[in-house]
Amino acid sequence: MTVNQISIFVENKYGKLCEILALLANENIHIIAATVADTSEYGILRLIVTESEKAYKLLKDNNVSANLTDVLAISTDSSADSFAKTLAAFTQSGLSIEYMYCFSMKGKSILILRTNNREAAREVIRRHDLDYITENDLTNLY
Repeated sequence: MTVNQISIFVENKYGKLCEILALLANENIHIIAATVADTSEYGILRLIVTESEKAYKLLKDNNVSANLTDVLAISTDSSADSFAKTLAAFTQSGLSIEYMYCFSMKGKSILILRTNNREAAREVIRRHDLDYITENDLTNLY
């Protein structure tokens, strides 16, 4: 029900993002989804990749500050109404969305999200019969 996400601390300096992506490229790791949250001094690059364990080890071996975290991946239609209904299931259960990003693949939108309570979020997914995606599913879609 969860997907591995790599969160990478990136200094806000010219070329740093390219250096990190080149490490992954050299090992033929593919990016499925990415987002960057930044400030004037640093950014957090969040990635969903093929071979997440390999990518994480590669980054750590190259002294890149990275964390591996579980996030939820939910498949939905790309309409704003579908997004709203999906997120409402969490809100109505008293869960906060800490962050969210999405991407489209094969005619579906995939919401990647992290809530303030992963176990309660899993129960919301089961109770509302939401279409969740596993890491294996994502790799097979790729």
